[in-house]
Amino acid sequence: MTQNTILVTGATGTIGRPLVELLVAEGAEVRAVSRAPQGARLPAGAEVVEGDPSRPGTLARHLDGVTAVFLHSRAIGESADELLALAKERGASRVVALSATNIDEPLDQQPSRCRGDRNKESEYAAVASGLSWTSLRAGPFASNAVQAWAAQIRAGDTVRYVSASFPEVPLDDRDLVEVAARALLSDEPAGRRAELTGPEALSHEEMVAVIGQAIGRPLRFQEVPAEAFEQGMIRNGLPEPFVRALLSRYVRNIPEPVTDEVAKILGRPARTFAEWAADHARLFAGSGER
Repeated sequence: MTQNTILVTGATGTIGRPLVELLVAEGAEVRAVSRAPQGARLPAGAEVVEGDPSRPGTLARHLDGVTAVFLHSRAIGESADELLALAKERGASRVVALSATNIDEPLDQQPSRCRGDRNKESEYAAVASGLSWTSLRAGPFASNAVQAWAAQIRAGDTVRYVSASFPEVPLDDRDLVEVAARALLSDEPAGRRAELTGPEALSHEEMVAVIGQAIGRPLRFQEVPAEAFEQGMIRNGLPEPFVRALLSRYVRNIPEPVTDEVAKILGRPARTFAEWAADHARLFAGSGER
């Protein structure tokens, strides 16, 4: 049996790190790319290599023997075409690209793009690479709730946020990681743009209530005006283009479809937001307002 050797870009990020851990557990040989390998703290079974995916030449010597590439759109930036060409020259046969469900929306309305994601470029490069390809079009992560609300919940029982009724379909990051591993290690779901979402739509207010149930505290959602929300986020250091793209998404209020792709690929239901919240309750725990 031929050993799978998988190059993982974005290996120390919120998706890359657990993906490396899972691939190692599955017995794959993993080359995990890091700009600072000394501090990567990845599993002992992974080979941590130094390089910058946005400068593919720095990875050329690490591509020999690689059979598959995990393409992280933020780590790779504008250089996906070049990296995949190098990988193909050295014998790679498969690429799995991390993308997003909103890839076809106007670029200035994609919040993650303002933080460096290049989902469209990465997906297009994968499709055009001549390799067996899969694009994982992921919906909003359940873990986004940590950045959005954890600090407020740790401090008290009231969450002040915009667009109480806006529907999200939060995808458990662990489901995305398992789908990525399946795509890297097998022919499922090769040649597809897999739209990955959670199993149900929940409003912001409902998501906060679910977190409250997980931590055993009744939480209140207080909707704030969009203008106040924008000013507050910018004062807190978030880039103005990101904040405006996020608000534009909420204002348009277009419901995301719920898909069953996770269940089809993994053979089990996608994890619910309640399951995610229960497993991550420690991130929100605090004394609250009594």
